[in-house]
Amino acid sequence: MQIGTLKLDNNLVFAPLAGISNLPLRLLAKEAGCGLVYSEMVSANGLVYGSTKTRKLMNSTPEEKPLAIQIFGSDPAIMADAAQMAVSAGADIVDINFGCSVKKIIKTGAGAALMRRPRRAAALLRAVRDAIPIPLTIKIRSGWDRSGREALTLLEIAQECGVDALTIHPRSAAQGFRGRADWSLIATLKKSAALPVIGNGDVTQAADALRMLAETGCDGVMIGRAAIGNPFIFSEIRDRLAGRAGGPAGIEARLAIMRRYATDSVRYLGERQACLMMRSRLGWFVKGLHGCSAFRESIKRLESLDQTLGKISAYEKTLMENTGWGPPAGRHPGKLGKPEH
Repeated sequence: MQIGTLKLDNNLVFAPLAGISNLPLRLLAKEAGCGLVYSEMVSANGLVYGSTKTRKLMNSTPEEKPLAIQIFGSDPAIMADAAQMAVSAGADIVDINFGCSVKKIIKTGAGAALMRRPRRAAALLRAVRDAIPIPLTIKIRSGWDRSGREALTLLEIAQECGVDALTIHPRSAAQGFRGRADWSLIATLKKSAALPVIGNGDVTQAADALRMLAETGCDGVMIGRAAIGNPFIFSEIRDRLAGRAGGPAGIEARLAIMRRYATDSVRYLGERQACLMMRSRLGWFVKGLHGCSAFRESIKRLESLDQTLGKISAYEKTLMENTGWGPPAGRHPGKLGKPEH
């Protein structure tokens, strides 16, 4: 898939997830075969007015390239300045959020609020397009009702303003994440679009991604919640698209990725902050495994990387004792292994 001047290795995209898709998780997605990763949603006001915490959301490393940095705001001039800052931080794509329906974002006129203000949306897109030399993308919803009229209007505006690609999550702002995503709207936008359209919503397993591509004709698939704790979904989809037999990651791969996530989190965030996050986030990786509830309880007071790795090793031992699972012959328990399919 090509977005503007940027050619991607494949058409699988890791979604921007506020508070979740930080650098360590993006690295896992990239290593698992994702073609493009997005930053967490970054406040344009926070960037322009010098928030150190906001700027840290753009921290990157060459291993995750290409990177799209998603910004949100409602003032065209501020958004243009923020976009330039994203470019300076190493963005390969700047993305503008037109889909967030959280009340505190809507109240500022940003996110999905822009979908019912087409003139402001156009002014904002023109300002950002004129400010940056790299590809510009947007992420939208169906609008404020399920008809998709606002999505089609915004598509027309985006094309007139030089936007290079559009991602559509076909739920209304009022829906949030409730109900079902209307994939037929993805197909409708694709038929009307002269730019790449990326589909998003209700892709929970590899088969869903293949079905979305087949049913809607979209150019790419963006995956968010399903990749949390299971970045292997990207490699599984790639296997399926290539006609290879692929399946869910095995226990060894899941344990290895937990160790990698913990280690990377400490490296990039610092031990204290990383361990506070691990208290809840390591539980993502053991969903459905034997004893997962007890493991989640055991990590609620993590203080150090050594303690974290020790908890993972203890859980590995529990799995071996209670399920009969063991690493392949010749491989020592606890060492990193390649994903199992």
